[in-house]
Amino acid sequence: SVAYKPNLAFYESMGPQGWMSLEKTVQYIRENYPGIFLIADAKRGDIGNTSGLYARAFFERFDFDAVTVAPYMGEDSVKPFFAYPGRWVILLALTSNKGAYDFQYIKDEKTGDRLFESVLKTAQNWGSPDNMMFVAGATKAEELKGVRKIVPNHFLLVPGVGAQGGSLQEVAQNAMNSECGLLVNSSRAIIYASLNRDFAHKAGEAAKEIQQEMEQLLSDGLLG
Repeated sequence: SVAYKPNLAFYESMGPQGWMSLEKTVQYIRENYPGIFLIADAKRGDIGNTSGLYARAFFERFDFDAVTVAPYMGEDSVKPFFAYPGRWVILLALTSNKGAYDFQYIKDEKTGDRLFESVLKTAQNWGSPDNMMFVAGATKAEELKGVRKIVPNHFLLVPGVGAQGGSLQEVAQNAMNSECGLLVNSSRAIIYASLNRDFAHKAGEAAKEIQQEMEQLLSDGLLG
């Protein structure tokens, strides 16, 4: 693995004990895997004053490298997260869930852009490829070429491979740039590889299988 992405909801649902567990999780990763990129999957975004406190919580209190952020409230809700050098904003653009079609595909009558395309075109100017990524779901593989044209140099965080049905090969074919530029996420396919006592072993096997597939795609020359 090159990154870990704890989903904050699973910790928050347990109340104070959950926050303590999150702190211990981050501490364990920092101590045992010091070079690993650590993402808070929090999907925050609020008025600037509130976002500033979210940023402080995740970047100072918990020492995450990146946090997922919702762009709906605009630039001033995202800007506070850029106040931390060396930290990353991962902005939702085209998500992997079915509900993405409710709003993200609505077309602007003036520009012809769909909402997720407007997010990409506008928000890429809020940061840079050195501190900003975009979420682009593997279940929308047919859109990934277009996404990559809009943001050719940004990393894409790609959820939806595995349990949601996204194809790693299609993601690689449509969304890689000259430096790869992809951070592909697989969660449930690994975590729930087994519901029996061998779950840890099976999870390790599932993670290894996905890793090997990624390595094969890279070696096959899909870097363009």
